[in-house]
Amino acid sequence: MAKLISGSDYAPKGKPNPVVKKGEFVFAALGLYHGHIYGMCNGLIEAGGVLKTYYDSDPKYMENFRRNFPDARPAVSENEILNDKEIVLVAGATMTNERCALGLRVMSAGKDYFTDKAPLTTLEQLAQAREMVKKTSKKYACYYSERIHVESAVFAGQLVEQGAIGRVVQVIGFGPHRLSAPNRPGWFFIKKNYGGILCDIGSHNMEQILYYTGAKNGRVVSSHIANYNHSQFPELDDFGDAHIVLDNNATGYFRVDWFTPDGLQTWGDGRLFILGTEGFIEQRKYMNLGVKGSSGGHVFMANGKEETHFHVEGKVGFPFFGQLILDCLNRTENAMTQAHAFKAAELSVIAQNNATVLEATQK
Repeated sequence: MAKLISGSDYAPKGKPNPVVKKGEFVFAALGLYHGHIYGMCNGLIEAGGVLKTYYDSDPKYMENFRRNFPDARPAVSENEILNDKEIVLVAGATMTNERCALGLRVMSAGKDYFTDKAPLTTLEQLAQAREMVKKTSKKYACYYSERIHVESAVFAGQLVEQGAIGRVVQVIGFGPHRLSAPNRPGWFFIKKNYGGILCDIGSHNMEQILYYTGAKNGRVVSSHIANYNHSQFPELDDFGDAHIVLDNNATGYFRVDWFTPDGLQTWGDGRLFILGTEGFIEQRKYMNLGVKGSSGGHVFMANGKEETHFHVEGKVGFPFFGQLILDCLNRTENAMTQAHAFKAAELSVIAQNNATVLEATQK
């Protein structure tokens, strides 16, 4: 497996599984700051979408995107995309605190919006997004890639849905990332731009806690942030964690950090543990620690019948993208409900806003 420098390089490619005929679902990419835009577009194309055009104000991002998607046409402005009536959906991965404003413009133009995580950075933005969804009936979908674009996460969800471990009572997630600071844009280290670690990469884990427990809401019991070892970036949180109690009395905990060591074979040893009343599941998403050149897609399960190691890479696929396309065309909510996407963002922002700041000084 090729060594990925950082999580922003993560852009899985699956097997084509179109749910529509060519030309039935046309989309564009607008705002190309984060590498997740490549995974977002890959997923939509594999599900039968046609990437017509793309735009970013920075020529560097335009050129990088052109090399990855040579069949798409560069647009000359944002308005060209917003005014194109053939385009059904706009995918965007602009600077985090600008994602909501972009979404408002997209929905106002009569198109569905598909944003990278975190989908927003403040509760004020959340209120604006909810109001625009209500006003336009357009979608504000979010690329929570650590569940929807990871086969072990998809498969674990299928096991939970089948009742393989009974009722889920706790989810614990670990989301370590490699910082790779020289490869990050300057805005990444300014808190008002990226929203803080619990808002940013923490949103992945918050969404998974809601999803696997089947909860609709929750309460952040405690949360912490710290900058333990990056004093050169004073506004960076390099550590964060949160404890959540859900509305169905299940609980969740997650830890996120920027401490992936250079010796690790990929950008982060992402893991997630699901405890049920009749068994448990562990996901090793991107690698199997200690096994050089290992791939991801590992799911371990024990229940009343057996203990099993499933290696699901290349076997499960990514159904979210086809479901999203059909949701846009049929105005359904099978890929992810709007309430769920917004609730994960809301709880992440609350965890960030209310976090206790831990001092880095050693005693």
